[in-house]
Amino acid sequence: MDGAGGSASHLYVHLPYCRHRCGYCDFVTVVGRHGSQEPYVDALLRELALERDRLAEPLETIFLGGGTPTFLAPALLERVLATLPSAREVTVEANPETVDGTLARLLHDGGVTRVSLGAQSFRPDLLSVLERRAGPGDVRRAWHALRDACFDNISLDLLYGIPGQSASDLERDLAEALALEPEHLSCYELEAKPGTRFAHTWGRELDRQAAAVEGYFELVAERLEAAGYRWYETASFCRRPDAASGRDLRAQHNLGIWRGHDYLGVGIGAVSTVGGVRWRNRPSLGGYVGALAQGRVPARDVEPLDLPTRAWERVMLGLRLDEPLPLAGVPDVVDPSALARLETSGLVERIAGPDGGTREIRLTRRGRFLGGAVTAELLRPRDEIAAAFDCGSAPLARGV
Repeated sequence: MDGAGGSASHLYVHLPYCRHRCGYCDFVTVVGRHGSQEPYVDALLRELALERDRLAEPLETIFLGGGTPTFLAPALLERVLATLPSAREVTVEANPETVDGTLARLLHDGGVTRVSLGAQSFRPDLLSVLERRAGPGDVRRAWHALRDACFDNISLDLLYGIPGQSASDLERDLAEALALEPEHLSCYELEAKPGTRFAHTWGRELDRQAAAVEGYFELVAERLEAAGYRWYETASFCRRPDAASGRDLRAQHNLGIWRGHDYLGVGIGAVSTVGGVRWRNRPSLGGYVGALAQGRVPARDVEPLDLPTRAWERVMLGLRLDEPLPLAGVPDVVDPSALARLETSGLVERIAGPDGGTREIRLTRRGRFLGGAVTAELLRPRDEIAAAFDCGSAPLARGV
């Protein structure tokens, strides 16, 4: 729900610094370069000030991602947290080896309400394949430091489909994660983007693992649901609220994006979608710092989003969730014949309105395991969607 002021109720803050770059990573990162951290933070906060009128008041969520936000010099991280507007949920991503008692207290005192800890695996051999610096002991030490600092909303990230991983390895990773009793788990299929060092080194083994990944996906969902977690999004699981707290432990920042809400991103490579326009800051550290030092917005690639694109994305993202997707505003995106066929096949559930027409849809449990393939079949071709909305696709405007 948007508040007063601008339309963006979600803010993403990109802190790109890392101690080293993992082989499979294709995010916008900066390795080392400690001397550039202070100028970068100066620029980041200038961009936030320039864009402040796009933000709703109060904000729903803030998410600090990277990179490794907790690799930032503590005084600079403290400054960023102190400058951010208030929000109901403030999440920080952290690598386990960067978290100790002092850092955990800094985060808590700085208004952070949720920490996403990148464990990835508890198997030392698999962590070595991933080129991760943290071992299982680092994950546990970071976990207890965060609990000691009174954090009661911690998420763990796990990967599956790692070269050399077996089903029993994944079983053990899930057991180790559940033993920590996290409020939230994000379990992702490992994707090695073409051109990365990781894809070059492990390409053949990744091809072999591809055949097992579907089974791993089902294993993750079955084990976590059996442990009492809600499978609320394709890769996301949260504890169900107890009667005493009633807390909604879904990742509220991501939930807003999956529901199609506006969000503002600041920092190099950060993406924003506000008022029907999407832009991405270019990933040049020097260009970003230089432009903002002169009071100018950084170089951006800008894409006006027409109604067909927005409707198409609303369905693509909304069907990742376990909640029904309202079709009001997006009916022309869904192929009626495909919907009937997929419903008959037990992959899509149709929820009727008072008039008997289709009011909402969602994927069935079986459909969720097939995920993107079902959604792709359900959607009409892009040119048909554009014709139904009686407009063309918006071009990409470079360099705005």
